[in-house]
Amino acid sequence: MGLLNKLPNGVRYSSHKEWQLLKKLPKWWLLGTVVFAAPIAYTWWQQEDLLTQNIERTSMFLGLLFTYWFFIGAMMIGLIVIIIMKGPGYVADPYYLPKEDQSLENKADEHKSNNEPRNS
Repeated sequence: MGLLNKLPNGVRYSSHKEWQLLKKLPKWWLLGTVVFAAPIAYTWWQQEDLLTQNIERTSMFLGLLFTYWFFIGAMMIGLIVIIIMKGPGYVADPYYLPKEDQSLENKADEHKSNNEPRNS
């Protein structure tokens, strides 16, 4: 018996834009990295010292670069969650309600009557 079992009659939705966007993310990541890292690379190439001159400009572009990477990572996580949620449903441990199974209803009543305080 497996760890997770597929739900019977589970609905599986077709994928639309999430796979297309997920396949484009590496290209967007590379393009954004080049755009935000180009001024830093240019400054380093021209002056060979990033810390003494243009420290505000360098730190601004580094901040933009890391923010862009965070945005791409968050988008990737969101798209993966959408793909997982559109897949088939799984159940790990079914919990049957007492109203659906009469044998559980009787056990619940017995448990309730055993835990009630007795008046003497």
